[in-house]
Amino acid sequence: MTKHYKLLLASVGFAALIAATPAFAQDEETAQDEAQQSSGGLTDIIVTATKRGSAQNVQDVPIAITAFGSTELDSIHARSIASVSYAVPNASLESVGTTPGYANFSIRGLGINSSIPSIDPTVGVFVDGVYLGVSAGVLFDTFDLEGVEILRGPQGLLFGRNVTGGAVLLRTTTPSNRFRLDAKAALSTGLEKRASISVSGPLAGDVLSGKVAVYYNDDDGWFRNDFDGKKIGGSETLIVRSALRLQPNDSFDLVLRYEHGRIRGDGPAVTNHGLFPRDSFRVNQNFAGFVKTDWDQGIAELNIDTAFGDGKITNIAAVRALSNDSGADVDGSPVTSLHSRNNIDQWQFSNELRYAGTFGAFDVTTGLFYFNQDINYAEQRLLSGGALTVSGGGRQKQRTGGVFATVDWNLTDMLTLSVGARYSAEEKDVQVRSIGVGGCNLDTLRCSYDFRDKDNWGGFTPRVGVQFKPSEDTLLYASFAKGFRSGGYNFRNLNPNVAPGPFDQEKQDAYEIGLKQEVGGFARINLSGFYSRINGTQREFQAPFAPFGNFQIITNAADVSIKGIEGELLLKPVAGLTIAGQFGYTKGKYEKILFDLNADGVINDRDFALKLPRLSPWSYGGSITYATAIGGDFDAEARVGANHRDAAFYNDQNTGLLRAATMVDASLAVTHGRVKLSVYGNNLLNEATFGTEAPLPFFAGSTFSPLNKGRTYGVEVGYKF
Repeated sequence: MTKHYKLLLASVGFAALIAATPAFAQDEETAQDEAQQSSGGLTDIIVTATKRGSAQNVQDVPIAITAFGSTELDSIHARSIASVSYAVPNASLESVGTTPGYANFSIRGLGINSSIPSIDPTVGVFVDGVYLGVSAGVLFDTFDLEGVEILRGPQGLLFGRNVTGGAVLLRTTTPSNRFRLDAKAALSTGLEKRASISVSGPLAGDVLSGKVAVYYNDDDGWFRNDFDGKKIGGSETLIVRSALRLQPNDSFDLVLRYEHGRIRGDGPAVTNHGLFPRDSFRVNQNFAGFVKTDWDQGIAELNIDTAFGDGKITNIAAVRALSNDSGADVDGSPVTSLHSRNNIDQWQFSNELRYAGTFGAFDVTTGLFYFNQDINYAEQRLLSGGALTVSGGGRQKQRTGGVFATVDWNLTDMLTLSVGARYSAEEKDVQVRSIGVGGCNLDTLRCSYDFRDKDNWGGFTPRVGVQFKPSEDTLLYASFAKGFRSGGYNFRNLNPNVAPGPFDQEKQDAYEIGLKQEVGGFARINLSGFYSRINGTQREFQAPFAPFGNFQIITNAADVSIKGIEGELLLKPVAGLTIAGQFGYTKGKYEKILFDLNADGVINDRDFALKLPRLSPWSYGGSITYATAIGGDFDAEARVGANHRDAAFYNDQNTGLLRAATMVDASLAVTHGRVKLSVYGNNLLNEATFGTEAPLPFFAGSTFSPLNKGRTYGVEVGYKF
């Protein structure tokens, strides 16, 4: 019996144990939930971004945050973080596409163009308070979520390095002291079959509760391969989540979480714009590619209330192990010009210990952070019709430590001054093998390394802010913050005469002002303006280089400035009707150039005229939702949304362009008692989008452009208890 089926059977057994406990009467928490759902006014959106020891209303937090609760995620049928990407101003939360599940997030014009695991992101991803050390294995299917928080702007004070663009926080559900069941089954075009179940409840009165959640997806593939007429892009996913919560008294709370995930399927569905138009979903691959991903993670979160400052001590310890072996038809053509294989083994351990308390007019949050990571990576390229095989890769052992403290001084009931700082220190010990014949064994992840080095970086990231709250409905804020993104090394080094590093860290100065306003209990308006200066910006330069595909160099290329505005609107004019809208505008420019961006041999006005990559000037859109009772204990909800994002250049040379797109989705749901039936459609305009537009040297206009799905329709049935 295979490992994942054993896990599935164990999970079903645990679910049966919880389900066997007696049914429970409706308690106070249930009554409050139903009162909020039936209310015609605005409801509070709860977030954890400030690490204050207890959750806060997003309207009281002086940060630009877009938050989605479980109800909103269900309404839009969110499959992954990418599902909400177009609904967030000045953000792109999608995959680079080279390897399925590999995140390539950009917020406020700060993003990366890389599937190299040694390249640190600009947007950090945190699951249940735990930082994910590599971008691989981030964008797989999500379920069983309590909420998603997208923090825009640098978050270095509380979250550390590599969050210069922002942070994405995912919270899975916590075991409940009352019995809960949430089950769903869905079909969508492809054909794609999905099913999930989450069971939670008490195991020993109010002292011990448990949860188990299982998700299964079988996707036949949305695309049709011209090469053989078969479907392509399919996958099979299994995720098992379990948790225990121990609460022996009101001041002690321990939550233990374990997750296992397994994915098997095709590689990316790649179109080549030298063969097909940019608005086409045509695919003609002689190699379907593959992905084999497994991950296991365990998280222990301990919260202890203390009389000292009426505060809370929190400790979050976590271990995560990820393996990701994948292959892709990079040339996207019926000949073997470039087929790739990438294999990653990653292990990480982290621990954060923090305290939050209040001393008179002062709210204090302080903590320590430790992170240890081991990345082992190798890649292989099959070239020239299969006549040439080259490989390379690297291994990196990394240790990071941080200490932080922030104080909110409540000068008056309306005015608060915030001062805080964090210091982070990081060391990376690397071995790299430049890409060449006989460089690495992809099965054993062993390489004949030709480069070894060790380096360290440190970053001081203070933050100063002021908040003015003249009424319960109004918050004005302004802040200055520093951020830094760690230096590092290039695992994808093609030329052994060019050192794969180190490149230095990049540093950021960021200013932000904002307004959060509620009007009459039926409207919510949030606005913010920002300016950032990033010195020593890290850039990955990709130049077509026959027969190898791309030649890539990573360096501190320039100093840049980025400024913009953004806003969000939530309006509930009458009971049942919800109108939401958002917009963002971002403008960036090069202030100082240290590297020849367009590779013409000289740094001049042509370099300064280039647009910053992954920066879409405008994003905007909204949705309308109407819910009503239709008689006979039936309720109905209809929703339609449309969100647009401008085109953005893929690379610094501005030779690849990510298409502008407008994502339109709609759904209709009918609820009877605990059963909900939904029909929905996503990407109704059938927009062709891709996370990468890398030029290739094989023929005129040749590109590597892995596609996202086009128009899909689906039906879902759910049951909640």
